[in-house]
Amino acid sequence: MMKKVVIIVVLMLLSIIITTTLSMSVSSTTTDTVAAVTYDERALLINGKRRVLISGSIHYPRSTPEMWPDLIQKSKEGGLDVIETYVFWNLHEPVRNQFDFQGRSDLVKFIKLVGEAGLYLHLRIGPYVCAEWNYGGFPLWLHFIPGIQFRTDNQPFKMEMQRFTTKIVQLMKQEKLYASQGGPIILSQIENEYGNIQSGYGSAAKSYINWSASMATSLDTGVPWVMCQQADAPDPIINTCNGFYCDQFTPNSNKKPKMWTENWSGWFLSFGGAVPHRPVEDLAFAVARFFQRGGTFQNYYMYHGGTNFGRSTGGPFIATSYDYDAPIDEYGLVRQPKWGHLKDLHKAIKLCEEALIATDPTSTSLGSNLEAHVYKTNSGVCAAFLANVGTQSDATVSFNGNSYHLPAWSVSILPDCKTVVFNTAKVVNAKLTSHSLEETSDSSGAFSSGWSWVDEPVGISKSNAITKPGLLEQINTTADVSDYLWYSLSTQIQGTEPFLKEGTKPVIHVESLGHALHAFINGKLAGSATGESSSKRSLTLETPVTLAPGKFTIDLMSLTVGLQNYGAFFDTVGAGITGPVKLKGLQNGSTIDLSSYQWTYQIGLKGEDSGLSDGSSTQWIVLPSLPKKQPLKWYKTTFDAPRGNDPIALDLTTMGKGEAWVNGQSIGRYWPTYISPQSGCTESCNYKGSYSSTKCQTNCGKSSQTLYHIPRSWVKPSGNVLVLFEEIGGDPTQISFATRSAGSLCSHVSESHPPPLYTWESDVKLGRRSEPTITLECSSPDQVISSIKFASFGTPRGTCGSFKHGRCNSLSAHSIVQEACIGSKSCSVRVSNSTFGDPCNGVPKSLAVEAICT
Repeated sequence: MMKKVVIIVVLMLLSIIITTTLSMSVSSTTTDTVAAVTYDERALLINGKRRVLISGSIHYPRSTPEMWPDLIQKSKEGGLDVIETYVFWNLHEPVRNQFDFQGRSDLVKFIKLVGEAGLYLHLRIGPYVCAEWNYGGFPLWLHFIPGIQFRTDNQPFKMEMQRFTTKIVQLMKQEKLYASQGGPIILSQIENEYGNIQSGYGSAAKSYINWSASMATSLDTGVPWVMCQQADAPDPIINTCNGFYCDQFTPNSNKKPKMWTENWSGWFLSFGGAVPHRPVEDLAFAVARFFQRGGTFQNYYMYHGGTNFGRSTGGPFIATSYDYDAPIDEYGLVRQPKWGHLKDLHKAIKLCEEALIATDPTSTSLGSNLEAHVYKTNSGVCAAFLANVGTQSDATVSFNGNSYHLPAWSVSILPDCKTVVFNTAKVVNAKLTSHSLEETSDSSGAFSSGWSWVDEPVGISKSNAITKPGLLEQINTTADVSDYLWYSLSTQIQGTEPFLKEGTKPVIHVESLGHALHAFINGKLAGSATGESSSKRSLTLETPVTLAPGKFTIDLMSLTVGLQNYGAFFDTVGAGITGPVKLKGLQNGSTIDLSSYQWTYQIGLKGEDSGLSDGSSTQWIVLPSLPKKQPLKWYKTTFDAPRGNDPIALDLTTMGKGEAWVNGQSIGRYWPTYISPQSGCTESCNYKGSYSSTKCQTNCGKSSQTLYHIPRSWVKPSGNVLVLFEEIGGDPTQISFATRSAGSLCSHVSESHPPPLYTWESDVKLGRRSEPTITLECSSPDQVISSIKFASFGTPRGTCGSFKHGRCNSLSAHSIVQEACIGSKSCSVRVSNSTFGDPCNGVPKSLAVEAICT
């Protein structure tokens, strides 16, 4: 018995020792990875140390899980410390209490990949997100809760908002994703840009914001919470800035850091709009000014914009492409020179970090529109920013006994208060001339079968149609389960007298809240109308129709193109035909108002209910005579994927309007027939001066979007199924695929450019100054520089793709660049007389190169 007791005691002691050892081991590991995140008046503090942080927005559902690792790695290589993303409520809870965190909705996987890459994450829970996303990210079922009012001191709304916010926070805690648990999340956001519209909600707005702040902080995430564009954000919430420029922003407390949560790297594309661009010189200027004037956290919105797959776009009229002119484009490709120029900017700012986090800057005027900000530590570490905020003239300034040239609308960064390592206006990174996708050489043969089709019936074709007197508002009727709502009326004009005045036709008059409308009379398309924009979404259709005495049918197909996502009470903005609907110009000039008649309604399309989008239905018709340029047609074909691994797009120029699916996955709405205005674009864009979303547009008078992204992970080598639903008429036999072409690499660097950033620290140690350098690098890992199309040292002119020799030109430039670059993935060439000789003494010179990668 005694032996048994001893054995039991020994086993118990061993158990205690093992448990304690394991506990100590786990505790030790956790201590190594857990980060305490706080803030003071200068910066966020991670484990007690102030940090200068560069962030970029990537929205996980606007790309695919297969794309995420590459996007994150390119962000890290571009100099980011943080990835920022919204959380999309309607994506995760499409039906109340039924959650989805799979595939493109796998928020946890996305955050873990960010952490594995060694980056932090800012989780913008909202749960209102705006984001040009359908209904601002709110699920439509929220709208139907009795007594609810969104984004105000309303108990039903607050209960749902708290329930979802708590759900997300608990999920993050369960997966140990907060920095306080060893994860990558260092910030969370509650609400979003409420300050822009809160005046519309009256006195209830303040109590709602206070409640939101209290609710969020009570969830005990262990990391700070922020509210963007919320000047009255209560402590301890950090209020932050969104906009094209935030250098003038000041937080609402001298205990909070200056943070910029949305620096708009471009702008979103709308169907019917021109393509917006933001010059990198201006974007870099805005970033440098922000850090110059005391900022320590800056986020690009977007760093990768991606694609609005399915029916996720908001607006209305937001296009399927959400490229945003971001440093990483819609397809996941690095956009040059934007990505590379910003990468160098980030390096330059990080060289100043020790001084930036130590103190507030001291500012000095260097002349009209000229200023210097200096950061200096107690130990003598010094960093300076010199700015020329004028929009017209370059300037030469004297600073610390030295002379500096400052181009207009630029900032120079001096990490040692002496040496310029970066100027925002001097772009040295290579540019791709053919960065856009181009038709593949084998595109015409990609379709391995002919086309088949199914007719979508005009009007009522489903058994669950409803009949009610009067005209119903669309969103309340469909709950946004489909873009489409049929309004159908079958009626009869009494008597046998002809309807028409002699030589005229009656006119059907339809008024709608938007967003678009197709009118069919006796089964034939009579006319269509479209709202103009989010602010002018309502429309009126007036079109002559052919009628005869007796019974006739009117079928009105009303459709939405993304629900409203912004503004006070945006959730109450309606859509669809609210009338009146009239027949005008009848006998004796009479008008019949049909608005109060008995209308029959059908939600969605028969083809949607039949599952035509995945191509598996047996209804498809195969005949030699494919109907083309006709409304309400479903088309199907199979195709082989374009060769290689380059991103794929579908060129739908010959189609009208509709939606496209590849292997059952929706690549989004297409609408190439919506043409942008003829005016508002310029051949070249002057980056100097304040930017606006309409300042630097291209593509005027053309289709807003013709290319539609198909993720590589959605296709197989062969046997892929493509389905199109065409509303108004198109020719599917003329569509094609596009992939990225090899393109040209260009760079143009002058003798006055700063030397490469990577040489700065060694130059300082050795007391030397390196020379400016051109660096060319093929974007694809399997490409090398195969030829030099142009090279000139002297006074070359023109832009990438159209360089020309100037009067001054080194005859050896082409051969020198060839020798340095041909056959290499990347090459560097010094821009100096020592490399090329001096073709024109006393003349400022530059080197321009265009190279081909294959």
